[in-house]
Amino acid sequence: MAMHLAHTSREFESELRELRAHCMSMGARCERSLSLALDAFWATGTPEFAKDVEELDRLIDRDEMEIDALVLRILALRQPVAYDLRVLAAALRLDTDLERIGDEAVNIAQRAQEDHGEEAKKLARACLRTMAERTQEMLRGALDAFVEGDVARAEQVLKDDDVVDEQYGKALRDLTAFMLEHHAGIPGAFCVMRVAKNIERIADHATNIAEEVIFMVRGEDVRHGFAEGMRVRTGEPHA
Repeated sequence: MAMHLAHTSREFESELRELRAHCMSMGARCERSLSLALDAFWATGTPEFAKDVEELDRLIDRDEMEIDALVLRILALRQPVAYDLRVLAAALRLDTDLERIGDEAVNIAQRAQEDHGEEAKKLARACLRTMAERTQEMLRGALDAFVEGDVARAEQVLKDDDVVDEQYGKALRDLTAFMLEHHAGIPGAFCVMRVAKNIERIADHATNIAEEVIFMVRGEDVRHGFAEGMRVRTGEPHA
């Protein structure tokens, strides 16, 4: 359910639009950074990709500071309540998760320069590709859900995280079995494991964003696997 609320203050509405635009710009940089990092990993080390990811990370860090400053300015000037206050709280948490996604992308790009061994990468290729594709979809879906206030899309992101976790577990099992039989391949397998963990963490951050969207729109805290009947409500109406 998409939700956009009009305000009597044109200045306030303009500030909220500016905030959403900042968040989407930061999110787009994170999507680009992740895509480049994964390309670097599959290409077995391309230094120019790693440099691009690091440059994007600097811009993502700047985005985080600008969003924080904008939210604090709106809080000071407008003193929002209910839904508007939840939007600002969600934006603060969103930019933290996006900043961490940028860091994880840098980690993937840096590990792409390591000698991770083609055998280990080939073994885990199917799982990692599924994880990467689903994680990219989750990030895109979480960002769209934030801008549109779309709870259904946010809930789909939560479901998709189960797929990433399942594939992550399979990759770890396969790589562990590989290391038991191929001692010389242990360093490379560990490198591939770390990349799998980076992707899994990015999926977790996308999940965090989706959970914030649900809180923003419905005032329900669905973190930590709260069941439907146990969700924490703010007491505010769903306005």
